[in-house]
Amino acid sequence: MPDSFDQLAALIRARFAELSPQFQMGAAFLLDHPDEVAVSSMRKVAERSQVQPASLVRLSQQLGFPGWNELRELFVARVRTRPEPLASRARSLVKTNAKDSLASDMLAAHRHNLELTAAHNVRSTVEAARLLKRVPHVHVAGFRSCYPVAFGFVYGYRLFRPSVSLLTGEAGTLDMQLRNIERGSATVVISFAPYSVEAVRVAQAALEKGSRLVAITDSAVSPIALNADKVLIFSHESPSFFPSLVAANALAESLVAHLLALEGAGAVQQLEKTEAALHAKAAYVP
Repeated sequence: MPDSFDQLAALIRARFAELSPQFQMGAAFLLDHPDEVAVSSMRKVAERSQVQPASLVRLSQQLGFPGWNELRELFVARVRTRPEPLASRARSLVKTNAKDSLASDMLAAHRHNLELTAAHNVRSTVEAARLLKRVPHVHVAGFRSCYPVAFGFVYGYRLFRPSVSLLTGEAGTLDMQLRNIERGSATVVISFAPYSVEAVRVAQAALEKGSRLVAITDSAVSPIALNADKVLIFSHESPSFFPSLVAANALAESLVAHLLALEGAGAVQQLEKTEAALHAKAAYVP
């Protein structure tokens, strides 16, 4: 029996193709509307997912739970563990007596996040790189605090691959930029809880247009991960008021490195040309 919402989501994703059509409808609703499941009765969930209440009970049992209530408790627990507001965390930080150890505590948190992230993504990073290598164009999006991660990924990737673009949405132009996403391309979206509305819009547009979706996020059931082709999960715990993005940046850098290794000699030649052009145009201090 799954012990957490993330484990349950992973189980549903792995077994979805084996489920009956009724169970698939119920399971899809569980993953697409987890907040609603946490606060609704079984009858209401059944009505919304267009299945019989008995089907939800049988689905729960097929997923390893004694019944519906035990499965629903994971959804309730997920709501309880939502991110603490930044202002609340900031107040706690100001009041704490551990200010002198904050610098070392931050570094320790970064190390822990990197270790967790590395343990969970060795195989998926390689798989995501292989997916991106095969497509003709890659779109990348990250908003607010995730923008630097997306920008760094695009900057490094574009040094040896021209067909990479950053979706920024400046001056309200996101809808216009989303028109450039084409079937057969790939879209990388970076976001963590609370999830950016723009990031979810990009992920939805990618799916609607037939673009392969790679999610770099903090949960297997985040809004951008639920229907993604590949999911890279990073840890962002921090004693500071704001979540740490060190592991997210590490994932992006690792993905770029894998992509260069997969592209081989052609990518190295393109990198040499780019580097020479930058020096020729005096991009760097002599």
